[in-house]
Amino acid sequence: MTALPPGALTDPAALAAAASDRSGRPGAEPLAVVRAVDVDHVVEVLRWATSTRTPVVTRGGGSGLAGGAVATQGAVVLDVAGLDRIVSLDPVDEIAVVEPGVITADLDAAAREHGLFYAPDPASAHLSTIGGNIATNAGGMRCVKYGVTRDAVLGLEVVLADGRRLATGRGTLKGVTGYDLTSLLVGSEGTLGVIVGATLRLRPVPVAEATVAASFADVESAAAATSALAAARLVPSVLELLDACTLATIDAAQGTSLSARGGALVLARTDGPDAASQASAVAAVLGATATWIEHTEDAARADELLAARRLALPSIERFGRALIEDVCVPRSRLAEAVRGIEAISAETGVTVHTFAHAGDGNLHPIVSWDPRLGDEVPEDVQLAADRIFDLALELGGTLTGEHGVGLLKREHARRELGDTGLDVHRAIKHALDPVGLLNPGKAF
Repeated sequence: MTALPPGALTDPAALAAAASDRSGRPGAEPLAVVRAVDVDHVVEVLRWATSTRTPVVTRGGGSGLAGGAVATQGAVVLDVAGLDRIVSLDPVDEIAVVEPGVITADLDAAAREHGLFYAPDPASAHLSTIGGNIATNAGGMRCVKYGVTRDAVLGLEVVLADGRRLATGRGTLKGVTGYDLTSLLVGSEGTLGVIVGATLRLRPVPVAEATVAASFADVESAAAATSALAAARLVPSVLELLDACTLATIDAAQGTSLSARGGALVLARTDGPDAASQASAVAAVLGATATWIEHTEDAARADELLAARRLALPSIERFGRALIEDVCVPRSRLAEAVRGIEAISAETGVTVHTFAHAGDGNLHPIVSWDPRLGDEVPEDVQLAADRIFDLALELGGTLTGEHGVGLLKREHARRELGDTGLDVHRAIKHALDPVGLLNPGKAF
């Protein structure tokens, strides 16, 4: 047997823990797990991997939902969660330099001590790492105004497959020297290099916030109302939508009565010096078709209203297994998307809970099943998911807005990218990882 890399762990507990991620996709037992202690250790492991032709799967918090960190046969799992320093935080330039294992919420908390915040806010912010967020180009509720992870990344430090270190981007807000390698690496799902450092943009904490909640007779009316906000050129910092199935499940899990107000719920937040007037304008648009509406500038009440969105997935998972999907469509076609998902649910007999970052057309259809059927995804559940992927593409959308392709959507990614697109992807992959060692079998 080939000698293992420095720091390799082979005990059964470590191997089992590193085999899969939160997606629930089964993985092969890895050859070994290496918990990186510094960047030089990462370099050493990748040089060893190149010399021995051993695949490497990079892992952070393991919170991915598309199987991107699932171990493959014969691979070494390189765990970089221990590289968790906030190296520097500059409140004047509004920039932070961090290692990949920093927890997203911890960076945000550190920035707030200086009157700043980290804008990307995935639902898993309390446990997901910055490196994982960058690998999947993670999003969150604030995307509609502040953008996704890519919009916050100014530069990266990366270790390539052969152990060379690559610095991309810069520490300035502007710069166009050379190709945009930073954007290329963001969202590359660990297939092009191992992220060991990032220079990130921070933003000033808004001086004020206001929140609007509105119920609608059905999810199509709610989706149409969110599209009307875009048509009115209103840009809230948060714009979320929950369907009737999701509201009923939250009620059952949390003892709330959200369903009594209508068949869908829209939650909007505005921020900045004109937050109050913007919220009034949002309320006017939503109120035109809503069955119930509330507008508040009280922080505690706002948190109560937004709790419905944060409790959605935990409530669904309380009652069954869940295939957590992520598709994105043009905002103007959001109502068509939710109508199509309802039809797929009815035709397949599979329960689908739908909630969405409505401001950017990013839907999360959660396809669930009875836990008594076991962990393996049932055939009818997978069929419903496949049809949802097809629907997104038919509506001019994309297979994933923020979770990544991973293992879950590789076959569908070929359809979206096209033959020429796949050829270009493979050429880039070969240029940076000619032996094909990094996260093999993922993304495309």
